[in-house]
Amino acid sequence: MREIPSVEELLNRPAIQALSEKAGRKFVTARVREALANIRQQLLDAQGAAVPEPSAPVLESQILRATEAALAYSLQPVVNATGVILHTNLGRAPLAREALEHAAEIGGQYCNLEFDLASGTRGQRDVHVSQPLQELLGAEAALVVNNNAAAVLIALNTLAEGGEVIVSRGELIEIGGAFRIPEIMQKSGAILREVGTTNRTRISDYQNAVSEKTRLLLRVHPSNFRIVGFTERPALREMVELGQKTGVPVLEDLGSGCLVSLNSLGSLGSIGSLGILGEAPVRESLEAGVSLVSFSGDKLLGGPQAGILAGKKELVERIRRNPLFRALRVDKLTYAVLETTLRAYRQEQHDRVPTLRMIYMTAAEVEARARRVMEACTQPDQASLQMELTDGESVLGGGSAPGWTLPTRLLSLRHATLSAATLEGRLLAYRPPIVARVESDRVLIDLRTVLPEQEEVLTAALRFLASSSTAASTR
Repeated sequence: MREIPSVEELLNRPAIQALSEKAGRKFVTARVREALANIRQQLLDAQGAAVPEPSAPVLESQILRATEAALAYSLQPVVNATGVILHTNLGRAPLAREALEHAAEIGGQYCNLEFDLASGTRGQRDVHVSQPLQELLGAEAALVVNNNAAAVLIALNTLAEGGEVIVSRGELIEIGGAFRIPEIMQKSGAILREVGTTNRTRISDYQNAVSEKTRLLLRVHPSNFRIVGFTERPALREMVELGQKTGVPVLEDLGSGCLVSLNSLGSLGSIGSLGILGEAPVRESLEAGVSLVSFSGDKLLGGPQAGILAGKKELVERIRRNPLFRALRVDKLTYAVLETTLRAYRQEQHDRVPTLRMIYMTAAEVEARARRVMEACTQPDQASLQMELTDGESVLGGGSAPGWTLPTRLLSLRHATLSAATLEGRLLAYRPPIVARVESDRVLIDLRTVLPEQEEVLTAALRFLASSSTAASTR
C-alpha cells in the first residue's frame, strides 16, 4: 500500500484542483478519501493475492467520476415513454409551462401569500384559488390541503370525530402506498360503520344504519378498480335524498377529480356524458346535492399535488378552523401552479393542460410522431436495431378510470444481439433517462406521453442505441 498516492498528492493534481474550485475543496476531499479507502479495502480483501495498485491518473479518473455522480441531482427529469399518462412513480401530471413560469416568479420573490393588498392586513392563503374553484365546481366554498388523503382525513376528523361514518363494504378501498379507508377513518377519530356487501349495497342498507351516532354518509369512488357482474350500488341521488331526510352530510371522495367532460374537447368514442373515460366531472356531484367532495390536484386536473375540498360553506369553514389544516396546508408554489392550471379551465383553453392534451391525442397523431422519430433514426448500412409500428393501448394511470384504455400506436424495438432487458437498461442509463415498456422481448415506446420538447432527446437516444448499425424500419 506504500505506492498508493496520498490525499494531498491527489488534491494537487491539476484536474482535481480545478474540480475543487468548482465543487468546493471540502466536498472533493471527501471523495478523495472515499476513493483511497475503497482501494485499501480492495487490497485487504485480496488477502495477499497479486492486485495492481492504481496509479494517480487512474485514481484521478475515479475521483472525477465519483464527484460528478455525487454532484448530480437525485430528483431529475425523465422521458416517460410508457404510455401511462398519470404515472405515479414518474410524478403524475406534468405541469403546464405557464404554471412553472408563474411558480418561478412567485418562488423567487416575496408575494401576497397571506396578505390582503386591499386592506394592508393579514389575509388567507387559499383565497388565491377559492374563487376559481367555486366558479368551476359550482361550490359554495373550497379549500386546499397537500393531497387527497389529507383532504379525506381532515374532513372525517372535523365532521365525524367520535361519531359514525356509514360506508359500503364495496368502497373500503386501498390505493397505492397502503392508503386504506378503514385506517384513515381510525386515524381521524371517526367510527367506521360498514353496510352492504362487497358487490351489492342498497340505499336501504344506509338507511337502516343511520342513528343518532351518524355524522357522515361516505361515498368513495372506485378509482383504481372495477367491480363487474352481479353488482348494485345506490345512485348518488338516493344518497343525497337520504342525507337531506336525516340531516346527515354526504361526503364523496372522488379521487382523481375530473373537472371537464371531454365532450367539450372532442370525441374519443364511448365517453358520453360521463366525462373522461367514466370519471364523472366533480361539478355533477355538487349539482346533485352532495355536501362535500374531495379530489386530487395532480391527476385528471393536471395540476400540482394537492387535495381539494369543495361544497357547503358551513362544512368548509369548519374544516378550515381545524388545527390540522395548518399542518396540512400547501405552500406558495403549489398555489401558484394550481391557480395557473385553474385559469386554463376558466378560459376553456384546455390544450394548455398537458394531461388533457395527452388524453385527447388520437392514435393517428401518436403514429405521426412515432414515424417522425423512426425516420430520423433510420440509417442505411446495417439492421441490428429494428423498429416497427404496432397497435397498442395507453392508460390514464394514477388510479384513474380503471379498465379504460386509449388506442395508440407504439414504436417497437428489437435488437439483433441485445435482449429487450438490455435495451431497456441502456435507455434508463441515458441522460435524461428514458422509461419504456418491455413486452414479449420487445421495447415499446408510446409517444403519447413523450413531451414534444423531448422528441429530440428520444431520437438521439435511439440513434445512440443504433450507433454503427442500422435502425431498419418496417411499416
